[in-house]
Amino acid sequence: MTSDPGSALQHRKRRHIDVCLTEAVDYQTVTTGLERFRLPYNALTQTDLDSVDLSTEFLGCRLRAPVLIGAMTGGAALSGIINRNLAAAAQQLGIGMMLGSQRVMIDDADAAASFDVRGVAPDVLLIGNIGLAQLQTSMTPGLAAALDRVGANGLAVHTNPLQEAMQHNGDTDFSGSIARLCDVAGEIGYPVMLKEVGHGIGAAAAAQLVDCPVAAVDVAGAGGTSWARIEQFVRYGEVRYPALAEWGIPTAEALTGVRRLLPDMPLVASGGIRTGMDAAKALAMGAQVVAIARPLLAPAVESVDAVVDWLQRFLEELLVCLHGSGASDVAALRGLGVTELT
Repeated sequence: MTSDPGSALQHRKRRHIDVCLTEAVDYQTVTTGLERFRLPYNALTQTDLDSVDLSTEFLGCRLRAPVLIGAMTGGAALSGIINRNLAAAAQQLGIGMMLGSQRVMIDDADAAASFDVRGVAPDVLLIGNIGLAQLQTSMTPGLAAALDRVGANGLAVHTNPLQEAMQHNGDTDFSGSIARLCDVAGEIGYPVMLKEVGHGIGAAAAAQLVDCPVAAVDVAGAGGTSWARIEQFVRYGEVRYPALAEWGIPTAEALTGVRRLLPDMPLVASGGIRTGMDAAKALAMGAQVVAIARPLLAPAVESVDAVVDWLQRFLEELLVCLHGSGASDVAALRGLGVTELT
């Protein structure tokens, strides 16, 4: 590995891709918890499947379906291919997309090209990304410039203390980060969404956001991809601390906990959302949209069409879920709620 910080960061980003493509990076013992809930089924639905409306609004943008492509990558050469394929698919389907962390772009101007997707996705909701541990009020102008450069509509700030602790030379000082988040959210001129990376934002964290001017929260719960697991593969070539790799707040618990504490906050449900039924349950539990990341990684390496094919199957199942539950649109689905199994 080179001693140049920008090159070192690009190398690590490429290692993340390789590990996600070749290793077992999902939680092994923890599930999303969504399997404990049932979406109501209505045998006398009065909906027409062909007329079910998946459109919704999020962060001031209209989406043809309540779906975001989750944050994945940036910086490495392969990242640019992945991001452009994902963005082109998002454009084709009318859904949103989160970029990977733009820290590498701020540290290394040459890495900016891997985030340049507006040429293939001029109309999508595009959300930039920076880490909470790196967030400083002094960087607001530079961060705003980075968002301007990629044509972003908003900013996701990812909080990832467990991932950073597992990372070689990770940023592990999160002291004062809530105050910095609130300051930047109030100053940057873009809607700011706080998100985890897959270990969950729950009720305890939500309670600390009551007076913070964030525009949305992505709960990013446990049950899908474990970044504590990924970082151990990158750092050690093995999972040295399996209990840490399995630590987090399951997605269903995170979603219900944050919704209870922040009843009016727009929420994204992510973390192990793998099927249209998963998405339907999460939306019925109070999410505005869902986000999907790692299942789209291998298709994105392949082609735009491969990403579109995966997402179309997902959306077809989601449509059937609305139809079979008697919901003609996403708002009606949110009003249904779910049944918890005993």
